[in-house]
Amino acid sequence: MNIQIKLANRFREVILNGTWIANTNFKNELENLNWKIATARFQNLNTISILAQHIHYYIYGIKNVFLGGNLEIRNKYSFDFQEIESQKEWKSFLTKFWNDSEEFASLIEKMDEAKLSENFVDEKYGTYLRNIEGMIEHSYYHLGQIVLIKKILANIS
Repeated sequence: MNIQIKLANRFREVILNGTWIANTNFKNELENLNWKIATARFQNLNTISILAQHIHYYIYGIKNVFLGGNLEIRNKYSFDFQEIESQKEWKSFLTKFWNDSEEFASLIEKMDEAKLSENFVDEKYGTYLRNIEGMIEHSYYHLGQIVLIKKILANIS
């Protein structure tokens, strides 16, 4: 199995279908979650929906580069999202999240192995490989937060 397939599978594990590292994934935690829980505030923590949108923001932005576009995302905007105000909006967001995630993984699989060691947009951002691995690690970090926030919210309701 080549490195691109391994990376794509690791990415799918955290977002779409895996349980090996965290015994869960984003889709498992969010797919049947009510929008009111997803948007519930607890103290000064980010909401579950904001954390999910944050991860999607980076997936979408990096995917755009994989497709030949520019790097248009900026860290300073990575938590700026309109509030989700209905189950329909939540489901619509999740559908886009899952679709963009699968496309992201597919683009990794199709990537030439030599591309992994090339600079990602600019030398200051490191290589394609570093950005893919960073996306996986960043996703696990926020997945852990989502799991904890869900547990907190379940205990106060």
